Amino acid sequence: MQLHERLSPGQPPVEQTVDPFAEIKDRIHLSIIEDLGRQIFKSNVDSDGLKTQVTAEIATRLAEEGGLAREDRVQLAADIADDILGHGPLERFLADDTVTEIMVNGPSDIWIERKGKLVQTTVRFSDESHLRRIINKMVATVGRRIDESVPMVDARLPDGSRVNAIIPPLSLTGPLVTIRKFSKRRWDLDDLIRMESLSVETADFLQRCIQAELNILVSGGTGTGKTTLLNAMSTAIPEGDRIITIEDSAELRLNQRHVLRLECRPSNVEGEGAVEIRDLVRNSLRMRPDRIIVGEVRGAEALDMLQAMNTGHDGSLCTAHANSPRDALARIETMVLMAGYDLPLRAIRQQVCSALDLIVQLERLVDGSRRVTAITEVQRMESDVIGLQPLFEFKVDAMNDKRQLIGSLRSTGLRPTFLDKFEKRDIKLPAGLFQVPNGHGAGLMDPMTARLGVAR
Repeated sequence: MQLHERLSPGQPPVEQTVDPFAEIKDRIHLSIIEDLGRQIFKSNVDSDGLKTQVTAEIATRLAEEGGLAREDRVQLAADIADDILGHGPLERFLADDTVTEIMVNGPSDIWIERKGKLVQTTVRFSDESHLRRIINKMVATVGRRIDESVPMVDARLPDGSRVNAIIPPLSLTGPLVTIRKFSKRRWDLDDLIRMESLSVETADFLQRCIQAELNILVSGGTGTGKTTLLNAMSTAIPEGDRIITIEDSAELRLNQRHVLRLECRPSNVEGEGAVEIRDLVRNSLRMRPDRIIVGEVRGAEALDMLQAMNTGHDGSLCTAHANSPRDALARIETMVLMAGYDLPLRAIRQQVCSALDLIVQLERLVDGSRRVTAITEVQRMESDVIGLQPLFEFKVDAMNDKRQLIGSLRSTGLRPTFLDKFEKRDIKLPAGLFQVPNGHGAGLMDPMTARLGVAR
C-alpha cells in the first residue's frame, strides 16, 4: 500500500487507515533482527553486502507468505528493508534534500519542514511499537539508550543529523521524535549570499573579521541557521591555525588541516561518567589552541569560554540562543552565574565586553527565510551597561506577490572601534564599507547605547 505525502498544510488531517500488512512487517522485521544480530548496527560493516543479505532474507520470508499480490510483495520488501537498513517511513524524508526538519508526533502524525514552512504528511508508522523500534535503532548507533528509566535522549545519525526523542511517561501522547537534518554538503558564504542570508559586502566583512581574529558570537533562535553560518565563517580561518571544536553533538565540518574535534558525553546507566562541555572547554586550554569554537554555549561553560577569549585565544567563535544582540549579552551573563561563583554583575559584564568583539544576529522571518538581521559591535561599559553599536541592520522594503520579503542588510553608517585589530594584523577593509547606501537613512542605534551617548 503506497502512502503519499500531502502538501497542503492548511487542510485538516486526513483520516488514517490501518495498515493491513502491519502484522507481517512486524513478524519478518523482528525475525531478521534476531537472526542478523548486532552486525546491522556496526559502522564498519560492508553496507552493500549487508543490504544484499537483508534483501535475500526478506525475499525468503515473504515467499513463505501466501495470498500476497506481486505489487504488495515488492512494496512490503521495500518497507521492511527501510525499517532494518534505514529508518522506516522516515527514510524518504531523510533522503530528500529539500526537507530540513522531521517532526514525529506519534505513529500517525508526521510533519516536515520545507523552505521554513511546516507541512503535514500522510506517512505513518504501523503502530507505536514500530516507532519505538526505529527510535531504538537511531540511538543505538551512537551507543545511547532510551527506555522508561531514560525516557529522553539526544543523539545523532551517521550523517550528522540531530535526533531528539522522548517517550512515555514523560510524553503523554506517545513517542515523539524531532530530527534536525544535516546538509550533505558544507555551505559556504557564497551559498548564503545566493540564499540572500548575507550581502556580498557583509560576507566579505565577516571573512576579514575572522582573519583579524575577532571573537564572534553567533546569536539566534532555534532553527535560524547558527551552525550553518558558523561552518561557513570558519572557512576564513587560516590553514596554519590549530583549531579545537567543542560540541554537544558533533555537527561542525572544518576543512582545515589542524582541527581537533571534541564532543561531550552523557552519563551512563548508573548516572556516572558524564563529560560536560565545560569540562572540554577547560581541557582545551591545555591543548595549545589558536582558536576555540564552541558549537553552542548553553550553560556554565560560558564563564570558561569568556576566560579563554580573554587569555590569548583571539579569533574564537561560539553560538548562543537569543532573540537579539542585547538578549544575547543577558543570556551570557545568566549562564556565567550558572557556574556557581558569587561574581558581581559588573565583573561579569567587564569579562563579556573584554572578550566579545562582534555579535551576528540571525532570524527566521515570516516568509520562512533565514537571514542575518544585525551585525553588532560589543563596546566597552558605560555606567555598568555594555554598549552595543549596530554596524549592519536588515531593512524590509516590501513583500512580493509570493509573500516573500524584499530587503537587504545595510550599513548603519557607524564605524566600529575595533579597527585597530585590523591594522595590527594588516587586514584591509574596503573603502566606503560603513557608508550609508544612497536613498537610505542611517540605521537606528541600540536604544541602550543611544541613551548612554556612545559616539557615532
